[in-house]
Amino acid sequence: MGLQSVPRSAAPAGVQATARMQTSGAGTDGRRRVLIEHVRPEIDGGRFPIKRVVGDRVDIEADVFVDGHDVLAVRLLYAEEGAPFVEVPMVARGNDVFAASFAVPRCGRYRYTVEAWVDAFATFRHGLMKKVAAGQDVRVELLDGGRLVAAAAARAAGEDQHLLAALARELEGELGTMQERAARVLDEPIAAAIARHPDRSLSPRHARELSVVVDPPEARFSSWYEFFPRSCGRDAHGTFADAERMIPYVVELGFDVIYLPPIHPIGVQYRKGRNNTLVAGPGDPGSPWAIGAAEGGHTAVHPSLGTVADFERFVRAANEAGIEVAIDIAFQASPDHPWVKEHPEWFHERADGSIQYAENPPKKYQDVYPFAFDGDAWLPLWDALRDVFLFWVRRGVHVFRVDNPHTKPLSFWEWCLAEVKRIEPRAVFLAEAFTRPKVMLGLAKRGFSQSYTYFTWRTTKTELETYLGQVTGGDAAEVMRPNFWPNTPDILPEELQHGGRPAFLRRAVLAATMSSNWGIYGPAFELMEHVPRPGSEEYLDNEKFELKRWDLDRSDSLRHVIARLNRIRRENPALQANRNVAVHRTDDDFVVAFSKRSDDGESIVLTVVLLDGHHPHGCWLDLDLAALGVADDETFQVHDLLGDGRWQWHGRRAYVHLDPRVMPAQVFRVRKFVRNETGFEYYT
Repeated sequence: MGLQSVPRSAAPAGVQATARMQTSGAGTDGRRRVLIEHVRPEIDGGRFPIKRVVGDRVDIEADVFVDGHDVLAVRLLYAEEGAPFVEVPMVARGNDVFAASFAVPRCGRYRYTVEAWVDAFATFRHGLMKKVAAGQDVRVELLDGGRLVAAAAARAAGEDQHLLAALARELEGELGTMQERAARVLDEPIAAAIARHPDRSLSPRHARELSVVVDPPEARFSSWYEFFPRSCGRDAHGTFADAERMIPYVVELGFDVIYLPPIHPIGVQYRKGRNNTLVAGPGDPGSPWAIGAAEGGHTAVHPSLGTVADFERFVRAANEAGIEVAIDIAFQASPDHPWVKEHPEWFHERADGSIQYAENPPKKYQDVYPFAFDGDAWLPLWDALRDVFLFWVRRGVHVFRVDNPHTKPLSFWEWCLAEVKRIEPRAVFLAEAFTRPKVMLGLAKRGFSQSYTYFTWRTTKTELETYLGQVTGGDAAEVMRPNFWPNTPDILPEELQHGGRPAFLRRAVLAATMSSNWGIYGPAFELMEHVPRPGSEEYLDNEKFELKRWDLDRSDSLRHVIARLNRIRRENPALQANRNVAVHRTDDDFVVAFSKRSDDGESIVLTVVLLDGHHPHGCWLDLDLAALGVADDETFQVHDLLGDGRWQWHGRRAYVHLDPRVMPAQVFRVRKFVRNETGFEYYT
């Protein structure tokens, strides 16, 4: 069969053009040749914001390219929410990667995207320079350039318009010699004037506007100290005034956040007794997490602690000492909570008409009623729970530890936390979510500023090294800020039960140097409380169910070591973020080594920890010198900030000796050898 001619489509030109646009995948106009791909950071296709803190610069990269060899103009567009975009030129980094950054000076939400176009004049100018350098005749090229200059003049205004219009007339009228006209076109001020008025009629923009939530600095760098104010009384139930006497002690320890377990009235019905027994004795205070009684619920304080005004005074006293106060937000209720009678529709009703209490079979928590987040009355319930946060915000609190958020809908947290931050952008939320990794990350994506982690149960060298990489690398690091806790009122890990003083020391060093956020439940930690309820990871005679009397001046207290650790953290910016982290090889399975370096490279800290609590170990380190910012042939000093020893090291191999009976860790400040202006040599 012979070839047959194919008739042209009878469809109107406009219909053909529309079909071509759709086929090209180029949006509204198939002539848009520039492609913008892989803008980063970008979380789940822009579904969730990245996180930064006040004062950061947000570094953005994008892959931007076009067919052929045209010159591209690429712009980063950014703005505070509600404001118009500001444009920043993106710089080519090679391999079609363009980069730029912007500052975030205030708490709140910012948006950003990328736009690009073919820069016709820059492309023309680049080619003209080559031809002029080769001595070629460029008269026709200059006429073509005149058209581009005239078009730019039409887009311009003011002095730029006059300058460009005059040049266009020179080029089109061929005024002066070819060399003179070429020199005029290649003049830098001309290029700058045209660049100020580009043709962006065919400039694509990245398909999504991305966002960044900017938190206060303590979202990235904080040291938390938890204590029960009710245990601060000398001979009776403590008050907020008694708790104020703890503030100087917390200052001495170097913590900057005081975290208080729930401070609300505690239910009487089904109140738990000592060691979580089902029947409370006459003097048993009950669990603070059984929230609500006749005196009120989530916006009331336990009458034995004082009044809301007394709490506000405590917050002011802490703030004056440089400490933030975090309170526990536990969205659950005791059977005596006023809402149980006022809003029974906010709870789960069972078939027999009773309200469902909390369970984690075989455990039963008869003193706690969960809320029905997905019940028919979910809208007013959600509003009421949001208002709990706002009540305490108005009383000077903007740091919250949230109890078991993984047992509530993630959609609630995404809405609620955004609502609170809209009113109080400085709000910080710590998720107490010992849960599955994807759920933990999901909570971070939906607004939690920090999260508890599995650090508590990571004990071997391999576990610690692997977990450090997981929480400080990849996209997860853009949204999740780990907070390492060696213990909590709920968790006395096996390592602390049996490891003695060396275990407490190494866990403190690991937590304080691995993560820029860390915390302890005290005074139990520094006094090395380690006796469990048999067969469990829970404390015997748990403070959750009884008042305690702590001897803060005990001679064996770790208070001085903890104070030194927090001072090391404050004085070394490398430890104030979770970036530039490296694991260093050791020849001992009981020795872990890792380093952190600040973005400017000025602060470098190398931590070496012995995981054996019984025997001294000598160990060779195989250092990643590039991670330390040290050249292969460079001599440098390491200063042990815990023991105050100093050594000169040279090259990759270095020897350390650790004795758990003295100190099972060394935290080295790496100091490089430099010359000053007069020729003297010293360590930075």
